[in-house]
Amino acid sequence: MPLRIPNCRKFTGYRPCEPYKNCLNCADKFPFGTKILIINLDHLGDVLMTTAQLPAMKRKYPESFLVWITLENALPLLLHNPFVDRTYAWNDENRMLLQAMQFDCVFNADKNQNSAAFTMSLNARKKFGFGLNENGIIIPLNPGAEYNYRLGLDDDLKFNVNQKTGQQILADTFAVDYQRDEYVLNLTAAEHEFCQQQRQAYGIQKKDVVVGFNTGCSAQFPYKKMSVAQHVSLINRLLAYSPHIKILLLGGPAETEINQEIKSGVAGRVIATPTTEGIRKGILSLNLCDIVVSGDTSGLHIAIGLQKKIVVWFGMSAAAEIDLYERGTKIYSKTYFEKTWNMAQPDPRCVEKLDLNQVFQAIVKYVNEQLNQK
Repeated sequence: MPLRIPNCRKFTGYRPCEPYKNCLNCADKFPFGTKILIINLDHLGDVLMTTAQLPAMKRKYPESFLVWITLENALPLLLHNPFVDRTYAWNDENRMLLQAMQFDCVFNADKNQNSAAFTMSLNARKKFGFGLNENGIIIPLNPGAEYNYRLGLDDDLKFNVNQKTGQQILADTFAVDYQRDEYVLNLTAAEHEFCQQQRQAYGIQKKDVVVGFNTGCSAQFPYKKMSVAQHVSLINRLLAYSPHIKILLLGGPAETEINQEIKSGVAGRVIATPTTEGIRKGILSLNLCDIVVSGDTSGLHIAIGLQKKIVVWFGMSAAAEIDLYERGTKIYSKTYFEKTWNMAQPDPRCVEKLDLNQVFQAIVKYVNEQLNQK
């Protein structure tokens, strides 16, 4: 009798899923169902935004096995995600493994040549999103991806005409139903306990309102962050406004010196959170906040995923694509409707012409709401 390989997600072909279990004769199988691969390498914030498509995928493919490949630094964002069965870091070994598998559906969210070329190399019955043509040019692979594709080629469409959120655009790209699902960013019980301990360590009282400033941004877009002087001005006004405001400075390794410089320019009640302990600890620092102030960066998307109150300012990115789920306020730099979008030579005016009083008033609105609830 020929050997029958079990169609079971627990079976590896190397050893039993449990000691002494006979996998070949096991009746307790966990079938794969629809096998799905998501490819998403572009920016941490984009990875988080893509998680909002997972509930819709599960509605469309209720019996499914979902695999996600992304950059190593983005993997912590997918920890404890109940919709994702397996994750892979973007490297040669894992790409070779996935190329040897067969998928029912591949969803490539990225308009970049690496992701698109990898998509074309995969064995899949259906492919959604973006691939490459014979000339190495990025192309849409399905009709739903065409609008998303045109957004990258038409600045007027992207910045002036489009009113769809990034989640709605990606739902169309992936051909799943759009129900304005939330991001999926889960914390464990241990992580929630850590946050409680940190509140005590930082001296945060129940009556305090914690305002977090996400002070950094991607090196690719250097003017998505306020200057040190702008941060100092806003924080000093907030500290003078109420004794119950506590300030947390948030960021990664690139913000270590900036945050210390900001802290030295303000008068008390300011905590520079750890910046070199990895993205998961950064998420927990942000989780301590009641209100988060940010540019359009990965920190903003983490705040959306944690369902925080948000004050976000825009100078050079498409504000319509960001859905705050009625939990935030968008502030526009005075240059927002001017032509400041230029990746080769970004225009610093988008930061310089930001109205700090508008930002302050938006923060105070949420501070007062929080104080009235305490």
